[in-house]
Amino acid sequence: MKTVDLYKELAGNSYPGRGIVIGKSQDGKNAVVVYFIMGRSVNSRNRVFVEEPDGIRTEAADPAKMEDPSLIIYHPVRKLGRGLIVTNGDQTDTIRDFLEKGLPFEQALRTREFEPDGPNWTPRISGLLSPDGSYKLSILKAADEAGTGCLRQTFEYPGQAGLGHFIHTYQCDGSPIPSFEGEPTPVCIQGDIDAFTQKVWENLNEDNKVSLFVRFVDLETGREETRIVNKNQ
Repeated sequence: MKTVDLYKELAGNSYPGRGIVIGKSQDGKNAVVVYFIMGRSVNSRNRVFVEEPDGIRTEAADPAKMEDPSLIIYHPVRKLGRGLIVTNGDQTDTIRDFLEKGLPFEQALRTREFEPDGPNWTPRISGLLSPDGSYKLSILKAADEAGTGCLRQTFEYPGQAGLGHFIHTYQCDGSPIPSFEGEPTPVCIQGDIDAFTQKVWENLNEDNKVSLFVRFVDLETGREETRIVNKNQ
């Protein structure tokens, strides 16, 4: 399996949209979770990440500039016990509600589909980190240009030292914007949380990047370290 340099992957794509990376640190001691958002419109760019006791939420950087909040204000990250849910929309809460009832991740996502923002039909991407460092990634995307059906794909990984998997909403910029294709990209995870966060942030497109969340979770103790970077702060 060929592993891609995450920083080069980000630097070479001006608009991957929203992205999730889940994996393990180089020493294998920490689970690593990344979520970032980008934006082209004033409404999309007018956001920050705010930390909450169980994760993070998006919030308007300037409430006076907020237009339609329906697809841009949500909880991207929520803890559930020692597990962690990360998504690009309000399906975070759908997944949490199902898991709390003992129902699986995949079943929760069968009740959802891509975002109703034709002609882009932005995919819903979701990740679930388990306490042992294994994880799942999912994408729900339109089956065709008319958005007449939903393709549902889930990928499951054991968690390996220095390795993560990267999934994002868009292949690249465009009009309409083409959806992500193929399997999540295997990427290298390098350095401690501060070095890693800095490198991810500086390789996201300067014009389009909005906010970044990075968390390292000690797999033995459950201790968490979190970094949040907001362009609007």
